[in-house]
Amino acid sequence: MTNRSTLTAPVRSLPEPEEEHYQLYRDVREAISSLPVYFRTETQIAGIMATDLHTLNTVLGATIEEQVVRTLNLIRNTWDPDEKYALYSFVRKAQTFPDVLLRKSSTDEVLMGIELKGWYLLAKETEPSLRFQATAAACAKRDLIVVVPWVLDNVISGSPILFEPFVESARYAAEYRNYHWQSIRRTSQDAGIEVPSGVCPYPTKAEQILDKPHSDGGGNFGRLARTGMMNSYMSKLDELRLCGIKTTYWRDFLKAFQESTSDEKARLALERLRVRAREASDIPSPKAQAALAIAAELERLLDTTP
Repeated sequence: MTNRSTLTAPVRSLPEPEEEHYQLYRDVREAISSLPVYFRTETQIAGIMATDLHTLNTVLGATIEEQVVRTLNLIRNTWDPDEKYALYSFVRKAQTFPDVLLRKSSTDEVLMGIELKGWYLLAKETEPSLRFQATAAACAKRDLIVVVPWVLDNVISGSPILFEPFVESARYAAEYRNYHWQSIRRTSQDAGIEVPSGVCPYPTKAEQILDKPHSDGGGNFGRLARTGMMNSYMSKLDELRLCGIKTTYWRDFLKAFQESTSDEKARLALERLRVRAREASDIPSPKAQAALAIAAELERLLDTTP
């Protein structure tokens, strides 16, 4: 049975060239796209147990997000080349919406906001776990939702490195989320959504700004990755090569490693990983060797895992 409303598909309402701060909006979007080039961190991870690799997003997620904000301020020349906004900076306030603001400290004037989420590419889930429930009225036209994918540079150790972020209008994301919930998703449950009234952009922490579904037994409302909005983006990331091996293969291996009930199954997963490294003829030899070295290190971790 399906339950579908007759809502009209939303259309992105983006800033227009004649609007104030339009160039700033464009330049910030460009700066966000360039984050993988400029991102630097002193964070180093080594010696983590193989069975704990999937927890890295929980352990490091907030740290990565803080460092992304710091990087945006460090590359100010990319989004404020003429120094028109010298008194403004990006600040992160984790308990507010949006959680990153481009703000003037002396007056608290806000020019735009970013709802920022880090995504550890090799987590058990194959998609970002971001739950975005803010109502569309809480999003200003220049506000963005940004998902920043990351891994360790040596896959199982090293420093975090970033890949191309997912960037979308926050208002459009909120509208499309509701449209998908009510008009696309197949369900026999009540597809209604309770939308708060009297909401404006940049609300206080105490204000009620969340859209609430009438029925959500699976806790899936707000999972943007499950609306289809991010499908092509996630597919592209699955093809990324980490030390010469596609992201999707690393994820499959680590998932098998976590779910193995015996050393034999874990070692079979390791062997499959080795075979993929050896047989991928389009991988340059140094990368293939790096992948094989990582497989050997994983085997060592397996031997030391209780």
